Amino acid sequence: MVGYVNKIESMGLVDGPGIRTVIFMQGCMLRCIFCHNPESWSFKGGTKYTPLELVNKISRFKPYYGEDGGVTFSGGEPLGQPEFLLETCKLLKKENINICLDTSGVGTKYEELLDYIDLIILDIKHITPKGYEMITGAKMDKFQKFLETVQRKNKKLWLRQVIIPGINDTKEYILELKEYISKIKNVEKVELLPYHTMGIGKYKDLNIKYKLDGVPPMDNLKCKELEKILND
Repeated sequence: MVGYVNKIESMGLVDGPGIRTVIFMQGCMLRCIFCHNPESWSFKGGTKYTPLELVNKISRFKPYYGEDGGVTFSGGEPLGQPEFLLETCKLLKKENINICLDTSGVGTKYEELLDYIDLIILDIKHITPKGYEMITGAKMDKFQKFLETVQRKNKKLWLRQVIIPGINDTKEYILELKEYISKIKNVEKVELLPYHTMGIGKYKDLNIKYKLDGVPPMDNLKCKELEKILND
């Protein structure tokens, strides 16, 4: 069995608690309008690893993790390679390494996998089916099913939402988001991430049309003000 990895960040500080090795898996099923890593969409690229090879690489950084750190699987979309991820996580748990899953919640065959996950960082693309499809190009049903499974399994959650000027940067939307989140249990943290334009050059290089062309970066200060409303 092999998996495909887009890149590895050895000392991540924002993708879960503590110091973490971040594994950016290759391949994604969504086409989010704000995505800044279009090179990760295809499942055909990346570097090939067996589960044991990847775990051996991760284990080298174990001395830096301390009590809070560990490994975070991000993407792309890590649930796009569920069998590989399951076998890798089984080996990681034998090494007593904390595992975080950074996901949009789309995928299949994750029932057993979730039993090995210590923390889920879940991307909320939008809170309505219409808005979700506008942002991702996909239906919301797989996200909803994933969230239901996570709730049933009583998994810890960090929630994240990208804030885009002219789309979801209003107080009204944030209050609706707050109401939506209030019904989700085991939420330890909620973050609003300001939309940025740093990935536009990649679209030009790949000859892909950029759907938010002309939309300015989100003002960081306004984003923090909206986050304060959300968390008050």
